[in-house]
Amino acid sequence: MEKYEQAELDYIAGMKYKEIAEKYETSVNTVKSWKQRYNWVREKRNSRDVKKECAHKNKKVCTQKIKGAAVSDETEKEQVFDNTENPALDERKKLFCLFYSQTFNATQSYQKAYGCSLNTARAHGYELLRNVEVKSEIEHLTELKRQQLLAKESDFVELQMRIAFADAGDYYAIKGDKIVWKDSDQTDTQLVREAKTVKGDISLSLYDKQKAIDWLTKYFLMHPDDKYKAEFDKKRAEVKDDSAEQILANMQIITDVLKNPVPNRKIEDLEGDEESEQTGTTE
Repeated sequence: MEKYEQAELDYIAGMKYKEIAEKYETSVNTVKSWKQRYNWVREKRNSRDVKKECAHKNKKVCTQKIKGAAVSDETEKEQVFDNTENPALDERKKLFCLFYSQTFNATQSYQKAYGCSLNTARAHGYELLRNVEVKSEIEHLTELKRQQLLAKESDFVELQMRIAFADAGDYYAIKGDKIVWKDSDQTDTQLVREAKTVKGDISLSLYDKQKAIDWLTKYFLMHPDDKYKAEFDKKRAEVKDDSAEQILANMQIITDVLKNPVPNRKIEDLEGDEESEQTGTTE
């Protein structure tokens, strides 16, 4: 289940934008864009059924704080362990797996998890890595970390998509002879670089669309299977790209020169011929 699908269940159940954003570690504007893009509607399902579905999909977790574990101030907090993942491991082994998946240092991870001396950690850290259950749990945590990184990358791609195809008209409305700002709840404010009203005139500046398009073009060349590529290609096709048309025209000119060599002929001459054909005039 995609992140935005899980967020939709929470929205239907009655959660606010801010609460959903905090739960899925994203911005309020991203949540708003999900709502608009995927047409979330609160009356879509009975809230009681949605809550049951959410409860069914969320795994049960318990929090444990290990006494005696030598953990730094930054990491000395409650660690969340999933009981269903690997019940064969005790809490200290789970701590070791957690620390190792972050640092890939067996000695340091063992010392933090067990609160022992450096010599003891050196003696037992790599030995613990040979444990089949420990190895399996580390692989699981590493994969989770990889998926989180991919999710963050996906969020950035989505942001670039929104910037690339943003419409300034979404931010204001015309009422009679006046132009007024739309309510912030109805707009994606994350795309606005600057917005102000000067002497009754509205001034709006969005982030650079062309830079976003250039970045996405390069990104999709390297990631042709990305889920956003089809949407990007579709929207690009809907938008007239004069620069692309000019490039194609120049390529056609060069091709004609190569196919029809004429002594002392210049590209400028061919461009002139092309203009004559378009206007229907001859010399």
